[in-house]
Order: sequence, then C-alpha cells, then structure tokens
Amino acid sequence: MQQLSGLDAAFLELDTPTSTGHVGGVHVIDAVPSGQTRPLTLEGLTETVAERLHLVPPMRRRLVEVPFGLDQPYWIEDPAFDVEFHLRELALPAPGSSAQLTEQVARIHARPLDRARPLWEIYLIHGLDGGARAALYVKLHHAMIDGVAGQEVSAALLDQHPEGRQIPPAPPWEPDPAPGGMALLGRGVGHLALRPQWALRILGRLVRRSPDVAATVLAPRLPGWSRLVDDPDVMFRAPVRVPATPFNKAVTPHRRVALRIVPLEQVKAVKNEAGVTVNDVVLAMCAGALRHYFDDLGEELDASLVAMIPISVRTEDQKGTHGNQVSMMLASLETNRDDPADRLAHIHDNMLVAKEQQNAIGADTLQEWAEFAAPAIFSRAARLYSNTRIADMHRPIFNVCISNVPGPPFPLYVAGAQVLDTFPMGPIFEGFGLNITLMSYLDRVDFGLVADPTLVPDVWSIADGLRASLDELKAAAAEHIGAKADALAATTNGSTTKRSATT
Repeated sequence: MQQLSGLDAAFLELDTPTSTGHVGGVHVIDAVPSGQTRPLTLEGLTETVAERLHLVPPMRRRLVEVPFGLDQPYWIEDPAFDVEFHLRELALPAPGSSAQLTEQVARIHARPLDRARPLWEIYLIHGLDGGARAALYVKLHHAMIDGVAGQEVSAALLDQHPEGRQIPPAPPWEPDPAPGGMALLGRGVGHLALRPQWALRILGRLVRRSPDVAATVLAPRLPGWSRLVDDPDVMFRAPVRVPATPFNKAVTPHRRVALRIVPLEQVKAVKNEAGVTVNDVVLAMCAGALRHYFDDLGEELDASLVAMIPISVRTEDQKGTHGNQVSMMLASLETNRDDPADRLAHIHDNMLVAKEQQNAIGADTLQEWAEFAAPAIFSRAARLYSNTRIADMHRPIFNVCISNVPGPPFPLYVAGAQVLDTFPMGPIFEGFGLNITLMSYLDRVDFGLVADPTLVPDVWSIADGLRASLDELKAAAAEHIGAKADALAATTNGSTTKRSATT
C-alpha cells in the first residue's frame, strides 16, 4: 500500500461532472505488424500488455479513499485486477478518415475512468485509412503519471525493433488486502496532527527564498520595485494582465480533438536562425495560431494571451519512479505583436524570465502546498467551483495550457506494428477549455489539441493555424537570412571598392 502525494491527489480533484483529470495519447500504427499477414488483434495486444505489467507497477493499482477525506488516498495492488477489462477495441466505419478517428477518440476522452479499477484504458481502433492503418488510444489518469513518467510507461510497453525484445520474468505479485476504514481513519488522524508542522516548514522555506521571490516575481508587478531589479526591461515582460477569452469559461462534459503534424526539421531551422529553443518556436507557433483564430472571429483581446507551461522537476534520483514531479511556469505568448519574428524573440525572453521566477520560488513549492491541502476541503472546493460556474465570473490566471513532451528520434513498435505517429492529449478543466500538447517523434512534431466545443467551436482551425504560423516564422527567418546576406555582400563590395581605389 502506497499513499498518493498531495500533488498526485490534486489531479484526482480535476474529476468533476464536467471535467476529467486523465491524459491520453493516440498512436497511429501499421494495421499489420511487420512479418505477419494478419492485422493486430485485441488478443495479441492484450498478451503484449499482460507480459509487461510488472514493468509498470501503477497499472495494477487502484485507489482506496480515506474516510471523510481526512488524508490523501492510497494505492493498493488491486486484488480484483483483470487486464482484459482495461483493453477494448472498436472499428471506424469506411472510409476511416482522421476526422472519424478524432470523433471517436473525443468521445472516449470525455468519459471519466472507473475509480473502482486501476485508472487506465487502452483502445485498439481498426479501420483507419480504409484498414491500412490502425490506432491505439491510451488513457491514464494524471494522478498516476506526469509527462516524463508517461514516457517511461511507453518505453515499457513499446519496443525499438519490430521483433520485440526479451522481457525479464515477472517477480511474484501479491495483491493487497483492502484496508479497513478504521485503519485508514487512524492514519488520517495521525497525519492531520502533523499539518501545522508541515505548514511551518513550508512557510520557513518561503521566508528563506523571499529575497529571490521579491526580485523576480514581485518586482515586475509592484511600482517602485523596478530599481531593485537588474534588468527591468526584461522583467516587465512577465505576464501581468491576463485577458478574458471565450474559452476561459466554465466547461461542459463534451470534448473535441484535433491532430496536426509539422516537420521537426523546419522547426529546428527557425530555432537555429533565431538563436532560440525548439520550445520557444512551438510556443510561437501556438501564439500565431491563436492570434489567427481570434482575428478570424473578429475579436480583439485587451492583452496578450498567457500560457501555463508544465515543467518536469524530476531529479536523476527520481527517474524510474512514477507519480508527479511537475511544476508550472506562466509566460506571455505576445499575441498582441504583429511581427512573428518579434513575437518569437519576446517569447524567448519571457521563457527566460519564467525560468528565473520558477527557480526563485522553488520547484518543490507547488508540491509542498498540495501536500498540505486537506483532500476533503480540496474536493469540495473543486466541486463547488464547477457546480456554481464561478469560472464565468472572473478573469483567468492563464488562458491556455501548452505542454511539450520530448519523444524519441527512433521508431517504436507495439506487438510488431510500427508506431507512425504519436499524438499526446492533455486535460481541460474549469475555466480552461483548450489544451495543446505536443511531442517530437522521429522527424516530426505531433500536436494533440483538446477543447470544449461549446467554448472552441472549431478546434481544427487552431490546428491548421499551427502550420500557417510555422510558415510565417520560416518566412521571417528567410527574410533575416536574406538581410544578413545583403549586409555581407555590401560589406564585401565596399571592401573590394576600397582595395581597388587604394591600388
């Protein structure tokens, strides 16, 4: 039996009547595995997953709640675990288009996971592209994993070669007896008595960090503090005002999904020319796509959109562990700037500022406060927030979640079938009706967009805008290259003329 961390338990509270806390992924695969003549079957997939379950311990664990919500829940090895319950299949009607795939995936993604079972499901979807391809939709609760841990789950279930690999034998597995309510209640009361000590410890850390926090977080927002900051021009670019948008409202239970692929080589070309990072470029792509979206709607926002960007704080010692080791940064997307190159340069600076602020506050602060929160209070507050639609009544603290998950540059296989593309999908929740998650894989970047259709009626237009935004950034980079070439040519011609005159 293992207790959830406060942050893991916080993701459980995203499960409300209108939102869910799970993440997902669509893996497009060859319908027929390499060297075989028959398509991948549910039976074959189930055998592959079953023989590797011991490599991913959370997949056999289910939740046990503490009475009255006095303490964080526990994971136990599920005595009623049945792997076949978690694997399902369906078929798309002809012609099996991408639109049909995303429609089915959106319906599944909208449904909550069964908390009486381990919190994951895998769907084998046949009939994509007239049967030439298939898809796997994998759904896991965020309480189990973060982005890095999710990659480790994928590494356990997928192979680097079509013939697979030798799986180490599974050690003996012993399910846990379901703990009694009184025993859990006693543990909860004991932990409750320690909460004042936890609060003092957290406050002590914040006091020790207060000079850094004041310099990098408070200074940009409080007039008169700028003299205490070495570089106020950069620091004042931190997001101060967050605009209200149509998708920052109370959400409904409905979902829409859009998938898009862009060439990684083109993203890297812009990155190299601008002297920024790949993450800066994809943020600028998202910014451009969202700007086009609002321009098409005829809406003018009163400030730049602000993105919440999850970051991993998993240390080397924590590799191979599961659960959540994440924090977040807030950064302006500079959507009020017309020039794509100027927008990219400012996004790069904003990310540097956001990282400085994150370092000042401390990567473990979010986790510590989540640990301190009582589950019963947190749960009731989340449901009250959802039921009363409070998100319709105030400005958001950010506008959109954009998450970049690094993927492998080599091909992956599942039960011998090559994974052609892998599209990650994140959660949306009250006040935030759009999530953009992306993953690099092979020579491309795969984007998965999840939206509430009542707040974002056409999420595909944002997905299409990603390519248009990349084209704008490429054109700006090409113009920059041309300007440098002209300057070099002018310098060379001037030197030649000077030498001729001297001669």
